[in-house]
Formats: sequence, structure tokens, C-alpha cells
Amino acid sequence: MKKNILIKPHISEKATFLSESGFYVFRVDQKANKREIKEVIEKKYKVNVLSIRIVRIPSKKRRVGRVEGVKQGYKKAIIKIKPGQSIDITSS
Repeated sequence: MKKNILIKPHISEKATFLSESGFYVFRVDQKANKREIKEVIEKKYKVNVLSIRIVRIPSKKRRVGRVEGVKQGYKKAIIKIKPGQSIDITSS
């Protein structure tokens, strides 16, 4: 198992609304799969994971004046946990 599968919680307005209904969003390693993510979440936060959805966000071209660059893409996982349980993402 890899060390750094969970990079950080993905905090946005949509992720905050999802957390009220038992879904939590995390940025994860590009090579992580659902089984590895589930093991890490259950071990770290002591919750029961019901399902995981994975979304790959592609890289995007960005330009500031004449300078062109690339905004790096990432992978995020949307995790549904058992009703009645919660994850405190502010302390991680």
C-alpha cells in the first residue's frame, strides 16, 4: 500500500453541501484506486465507507500576459459513508 494516497480534503462550496448528506470529497494520488482509498479512509477516520466515486480533473492551459503555463490536473474521490457517522475534515 502507498503512503500518501490521500493528499488533502477538497474544500469547496459544493463539497460543503455534500458533507451535510454524508458525502466527503478528497484529493487523492493519481495512481490510487477505489480499494486503496477505501482502506485508508476507514483506517484513518474510523468510519464505514459505502461507496466511492472517482473524478479526474484534466490539466488546463493558463496564460498571464505573455507567459504561458499549465495548471496541473488532479484526481478527487467522492466518498459516501454510513448514515450517522461523520468525518471532521478541519482537523486533518
